[in-house]
Amino acid sequence: MEDKKTFYITTPIYYPSANLHIGHALTTVMADTISRYKRMRDYDVWFLTGSDEHGQKIEGTAKAQGLEPIVYVDGIVEGFKKLWKRLHISNDDFIRTSEERHKKVVQYIFKKIYEQGDIYKSTYEGQYCTPCETFFTERQLVDGNCPDCGRPVETLQEESYFFKMSKYQDRLLKHIEDNPEFIQPVSRRNEMINFIKQGLEDLCVSRTTFNWGIPVPINEKHVIYVWFDALTNYISALGYNTDNEELYKKFWPCDIHLVGKDIVRFHTIIWPTILMAAGLPLPKQVYGHGWLLLDSGKMSKSKGNVVDPNELIDKYGVDPIRYFLLREIPAGADGYYSEEALVQRYNTDLANDFGNLVSRTVAMVDKYFGGEIPAGDTPGEFDDQLKELAARTPFEAEPFIEKMDFANALSTIWKLVGRANKYIDETTPWILAKEESQKERLGTVLYNLLETIRIVTILATPFMPLLPAKVSQQIGQDLTGCKWDEAKEWGLIKAGNSVMKKEAIFPRIDPKSLENEVKEEPSAPKASIEPIAEEITIEDFAKLDLRVVEILKAEKVEKTDKLIKLEVKLGEEIRTVVSGIAKHYEPQELVGKKVVLVANLKPVKLRGITSQGMILAASQGEMLEVLQLAQDLPTGSRVK
Repeated sequence: MEDKKTFYITTPIYYPSANLHIGHALTTVMADTISRYKRMRDYDVWFLTGSDEHGQKIEGTAKAQGLEPIVYVDGIVEGFKKLWKRLHISNDDFIRTSEERHKKVVQYIFKKIYEQGDIYKSTYEGQYCTPCETFFTERQLVDGNCPDCGRPVETLQEESYFFKMSKYQDRLLKHIEDNPEFIQPVSRRNEMINFIKQGLEDLCVSRTTFNWGIPVPINEKHVIYVWFDALTNYISALGYNTDNEELYKKFWPCDIHLVGKDIVRFHTIIWPTILMAAGLPLPKQVYGHGWLLLDSGKMSKSKGNVVDPNELIDKYGVDPIRYFLLREIPAGADGYYSEEALVQRYNTDLANDFGNLVSRTVAMVDKYFGGEIPAGDTPGEFDDQLKELAARTPFEAEPFIEKMDFANALSTIWKLVGRANKYIDETTPWILAKEESQKERLGTVLYNLLETIRIVTILATPFMPLLPAKVSQQIGQDLTGCKWDEAKEWGLIKAGNSVMKKEAIFPRIDPKSLENEVKEEPSAPKASIEPIAEEITIEDFAKLDLRVVEILKAEKVEKTDKLIKLEVKLGEEIRTVVSGIAKHYEPQELVGKKVVLVANLKPVKLRGITSQGMILAASQGEMLEVLQLAQDLPTGSRVK
C-alpha cells in the first residue's frame, strides 16, 4: 500500500501573558481548517500549536502576582487548551517551551551552532522592547519607539551570546528568490527581501538579567533568548535529535508555518538562518496572514481592546464564529471585526441562505412525501444547471483552500447554496404538489435539493466541523466523516431514507438585540416591550371578528420587498389578503398553515390588489412570527 502524502502545519506558539483574544483564534481556526481539508483529502496530517512561556515579561508579571513563573503560566495555558477544545481545533500536539522535551533540543542546537563557531560571546548595548522581547538598532526604531508595537524602548547593556546571522544573509536571500512560495503572500515576501537587503546584523541569543528561560548549555549564567528558544518548538515537538525521531523524519520540513504578519520577520529571517547554521532543511512556506482589526485598531491586551472568543461562542455557537472569521478576512489582508458585522454575516449566509434551504427542503419532503426521500429519476428544466454547478464547485474551491484564501473558498461554496435557493423558485415544488401527475417530478426536485445540501455540507465541513452532524439529523443520511471527493459525485443521497424536521440549524438573530443589549447577570434577563396601548372595553374588543383561515396559495407581490399575496379559505369563502411578511417567510412555507384573520376589516387596495382582512402576527424588533393554530380547527372558527 502506497504511503499517504504528509502535511505538517503549525501556528505560532502563543505568549501566555494573558488570555487569548479573537485574533489568536483566527490563526488557529485557519490552521485547523486546512488541516481538516487535508485529512478529507487523505493526507497524513500533523497539526501543532502551543505556548511560548519564557522571558523577562513573564517573569516580571508572575513576580508582581507573587507567583513562580511556571505556576503563573500553567493557569493561562490551561485556558488556551480549553479555548481550542471549544473551537473544535483538531491539533495533534500542544508544545510548551517549559517542557523538558523542548529544552533538550534547544540546548542541543545552541551547542551545535556554538561549536562550529557561529555563536560567540560579546557585550550588547541596544534598544530593547520588553513587550515584544526584541532588541532593535537605532535605525530600526520609528520615532524612537518599537517598530512593531509602537511602545517606548529602553537602552540595555549586558554580556550576551550572539548568533552570526549576518553570515547567512546572502544564502537566505538566494533561497527566498529561488523559492517564490517560501514567503506568502507576495506582499510579505517583498517586505522581507527589502529588509534583508538593508543588511542583517548578528542576533543576540542570550540574556543575563532574568532567569526564567532555558540555560545556555555552555554557560548557565545565561538563559537562551526568546526567539532562539521559541522558534525551535517546530522541530522539538517532532522529537528531533531524540530516540524517537519518527515524526521529525516523517513531517519535516514543515509545509506551512502560519503566523500573523507582525512575526513574519522572525519566521523568515531568524528561523531559516538558525536552520541553515544547524544544517537542517528549511520550512516549505511561511504564510503571514493579516490582522483582525477593530475600529480602534489592532487588538492588543495592553490596549484593553480585545474581544473574548469564549463570550462569542457562548452567544452564537462555534460554527458561526469560525465561519465569520474565515469568510470575513481577505487572504493575506487585514479584516475588520464588529459584532454587527458578525450578526449580519450570520443572518445572511447561515440563517437565510443555508439554514433556510435545509428547513424548506426537509419541510417539503415531510409534507409531500411523508418524510421519505423520493427517487430522483424524473429530470426536467433547470436540473442540469444545478448539477453542473455542483460538479464544478469542489474543484473551484480547492485552489482557494490550498492558498489559504478561505474567504473566496466559502464564497465559491455559497454560490451553490444560492443556486439551490433559486432552483426552488424556478421549479415551484408547491405548485407541482397540486397535481398528482407531477408527483415524480416533484420528487426529483426535492431529491436534487437534498443532494445539493449533502454536497454543500461536505464542502463546508473543514470550516464548520459541527455542521455535518446537525444536517445529518435532518436529511436522513450520515455526513460525518465524509471524504472531500464524496462531494464530487452526484446521487449519493439514498432514496427511501427518512428526513426529520428539527429546529433551524442557524436560527435568525434579531440585529436590534445588539442595540438593546444590557450587561446583566444571565439569571436575570429583562425583555423590552412596546408600551401598552390605552385601555378599551370588552365592547370595543367585540367589534373585532377574528376567524381561523387556511392559506391555500401564497406569492410575492411584484416590485415589493415586504408584501405577500395570500389566498385564504374562510369557511366556504375564498379571500385575498395582502400581508407585509415577505422578509420573514418564503411564500411556499405558508401554504397549508391555519392562521388568524381579522375578518371584518374594511377592504383596502395595496399595489392594486384588494386585501380583505389582516393576518395576525407577533413581532419584536426585526423578529416576526405569524400566529398559527396548534390544533386543526375548521376554517371559519371564531377566535375569542
